[in-house]
Amino acid sequence: MRHIAVIGGGVTGITTAYSLLKRGFDVTVFEQNRYAAMETSFANGGQLSASNAEVWNHWPTITKGLRWMLRRDAPLLVNPRPSWHKLSWFAEFMRAIPQYGDNTTETARLAIAAREHLFQWADDENIDFDVKHEGILHIYRDKAGFDHAAKVSQLLARGGLERRAVTPDEMRGLEPTLAGNYYGGFYTESDATGDIHKFTQGLARAAERRGATLNYGYRVQDLGASADGAWVVASAGDEPVRQTFDGVVVCAGTASRALAAKLGDRVNVYPVKGYSITVQLDDEASQQAAPTVSLLDDETKLVTSRLGADRFRIAGTAEFNGFNKDIRDDRIRPLIRWVEECFPGVSTRRVVPWAGLRPMLPNMLPKVGAGRLPTVFYNTGHGHLGWTLSAITAELLADEVSASSLLGAPATAR
Repeated sequence: MRHIAVIGGGVTGITTAYSLLKRGFDVTVFEQNRYAAMETSFANGGQLSASNAEVWNHWPTITKGLRWMLRRDAPLLVNPRPSWHKLSWFAEFMRAIPQYGDNTTETARLAIAAREHLFQWADDENIDFDVKHEGILHIYRDKAGFDHAAKVSQLLARGGLERRAVTPDEMRGLEPTLAGNYYGGFYTESDATGDIHKFTQGLARAAERRGATLNYGYRVQDLGASADGAWVVASAGDEPVRQTFDGVVVCAGTASRALAAKLGDRVNVYPVKGYSITVQLDDEASQQAAPTVSLLDDETKLVTSRLGADRFRIAGTAEFNGFNKDIRDDRIRPLIRWVEECFPGVSTRRVVPWAGLRPMLPNMLPKVGAGRLPTVFYNTGHGHLGWTLSAITAELLADEVSASSLLGAPATAR
């Protein structure tokens, strides 16, 4: 049995480990936290959203970012302090603008393909993750936003996604609790929501049952590879231990760039900070006033999900500020105000804030596949759609590892 090291225990690393296990590989996961899904996979927006597949490589994104640069509460905020990493990332981001349409369509296609695997795994392993199959409603306050969404819908349709325009009256029929005035919306019935943390933790337990070694609390200090194998040096607070493997898969989120450099590859992931709040619905009135249909407000760049009876998650914004994980009050307050304006019956007395770093590549597509060496693979850079795409990229990666002339598909693959 071929032994593969997976670096990272977020949703991408755990789904990768699970897909490799199903093909008969022996898998060891290295995760620096004490548990799976404790960083970017901890408290995201909760959407499994093919309808949010539009990539950001678009000239209006550039103009909005420049206009918002001096607004501390802007949906998109860029720290103007230059760094080579940031400058190189934005240069590549702009070079990818001509691929905006094709990349949006491809992302939608991948997101649709991911659904079948993710829901099947949850059924197979009896994972409860507060899933809701209520669709996602995109809301627009003006004609310009609605018209742009209509053009995006054509790109999504090329990828196989069905979503339909809805009038303000139809929006109220879909989600009666939504307050405010709207020009119109788009509804995607096939999208879903759930708790990424609960899903990833459940799948990690399933991977362990299937024989995976989950090294929690192990910080990778060094790694390397050759044409014949790979090695990882990691420690859990004691003396570092060096282990050898037949291959390594980097699923380390924003740490992937530095690890790839050690392996002789360039993976230009940038950490794009996003924020979320979880509103605790402690009283019956708040539970009745909170939405059950997931929303995406394109103007404010916020998404929502209802997690069980007593939690309401709101997430979004994008902040280019390096590896800073600080939770800023001026970035959290707009999320709370949004809840109070759109769902005035929901109490915001008890709100839990969170921030995480999305691993984004400049063209907004994840890197899935082999590196320079035949023993090195990557599954990283999923940006704001890490959970949405995780199941299909894990399957694609596992297929490529199985097809590798060096590693090969084990005889026990299943």
